[in-house]
Amino acid sequence: MRHHDVVLLGTGSGNTIFTRRFTGLDIAIVEPGPFGGTCLNVGCIPTKMFVLPADRVQEARDSARLGIRFADPGVDWPAIRDRVFGRVDPIADGGERHRRSQHNVTVYAASARFVGERRFALSSGEQISADRVVVAVGSRPAGYPVDGLREPAPQFGLHTSDTIMRLRELPETMIIVGGGFVACEFAHVFSSLGVRVTQVQRSEHLLRGEDEAVSRRYTELAGERYDLRTQRLVTAAVHDGRTWRLTLRHTGESGADSGTAGGGADEMEASGRPEGTPETVTAPVVLLAVGRRSNADRLDPAAGGLALTAHDRIVVDAEQRTTAPGVWALGDICNDWQLKHVANREARTVSHNLLLDLGRLDPGAQPLQTDHRFVPHAVFGYPQVASFGPTRGDLIAAGRPFLEKTQAFGDVAYGWALDDHEGFLTVYADPDTERILAAHCIGPQASTLIQPLIQAATFGQRAHDVARGQYWIHPALSEVVENALLGLAPA
Repeated sequence: MRHHDVVLLGTGSGNTIFTRRFTGLDIAIVEPGPFGGTCLNVGCIPTKMFVLPADRVQEARDSARLGIRFADPGVDWPAIRDRVFGRVDPIADGGERHRRSQHNVTVYAASARFVGERRFALSSGEQISADRVVVAVGSRPAGYPVDGLREPAPQFGLHTSDTIMRLRELPETMIIVGGGFVACEFAHVFSSLGVRVTQVQRSEHLLRGEDEAVSRRYTELAGERYDLRTQRLVTAAVHDGRTWRLTLRHTGESGADSGTAGGGADEMEASGRPEGTPETVTAPVVLLAVGRRSNADRLDPAAGGLALTAHDRIVVDAEQRTTAPGVWALGDICNDWQLKHVANREARTVSHNLLLDLGRLDPGAQPLQTDHRFVPHAVFGYPQVASFGPTRGDLIAAGRPFLEKTQAFGDVAYGWALDDHEGFLTVYADPDTERILAAHCIGPQASTLIQPLIQAATFGQRAHDVARGQYWIHPALSEVVENALLGLAPA
């Protein structure tokens, strides 16, 4: 059994841990797939590269209200697809080549499972051990608890986000099952590129994790663009060799979203028998987008002394330490957010604390803790959605008093230029301190627009100070933020 100083499982954000301070250590990296993890290969980066042309098509269609008309856009799917993966695939390959070129790094193209304390059996037949271990093997798309849909089968047109972006050609029709951010982004992409999309969602609204007003607005707009079937469960699935036929039943369900991280298939299985008249939808391609599940079950973590949460994620403390000595974890394997920027922040925590444990930091250095107070996220649908902090419902349920201001995009000058009648930003603040508690936004460039509020919340700035203590470019869209803050602050 070969022994290493450090073993890293997974090459997403975990691959950023090893800075020059780790020079001279015997490092092992265990990765069964392409380097770069979910974000680079099948997640954030390629999906947003598909979203951009989809946005362009939709913007062209929306331009009539500005007095401009375009002919129907031509869509060259192979060119769009190959642009994306012509950029992504070489980066993954280059990352692996770089690690293999380092004399102190051994790359094992295999999967691993614990067989003891910091000891692993690899799928290649080898066994390795280490003084210290970092677990960063991420998550995978969940299946749907109906026979025929439990596991993806791309060869039969049954896809998850892992495979849908590499379709050889666009189908005429597609069924998307789920109502979370993955489902909504792909519904935007494929409907914009000319596919007749049917989206099936268990609850009454899409994006159920968002503030209720945002969720309702997004659902209304999505229903105007493509065939949206809310309050539906899939009860049967049949593939005849060419086409999928899904049987749906109306549920009356207005509860949890079937496509949010940490929920999805397991919750649907326990939701009871649906009621209502059956209906059917057919398409040659089905995309399952009903949440993601931690890959912890593939590691046999109990054999390594690692405890799990009720949602099968590895238990970590604020320093990213697991319950096993000398073992850290980061990313989707251990947190509820399943976001790349969270994994990156946790990787910095692990890198620092690992170096501290190795005695490679300056005397007096203290352990680093990950700050999860204001974790933002965005949905790159049409329009964009972005938020951080508790929803209005969360604040009310917690009995927490709050100030509230909703600012419509259409009430600022650039909103007039956009002729925007849908976008808005809601900000919640503490009534005593005026510190920002949360913000929820839907509209053009929401993911960028919300950033000043994340900064203000993180650094404890008062709404009045942020609104009046700096210049705001007129007539930029950022005046939406300025006016929302002014609506919170005293005159």
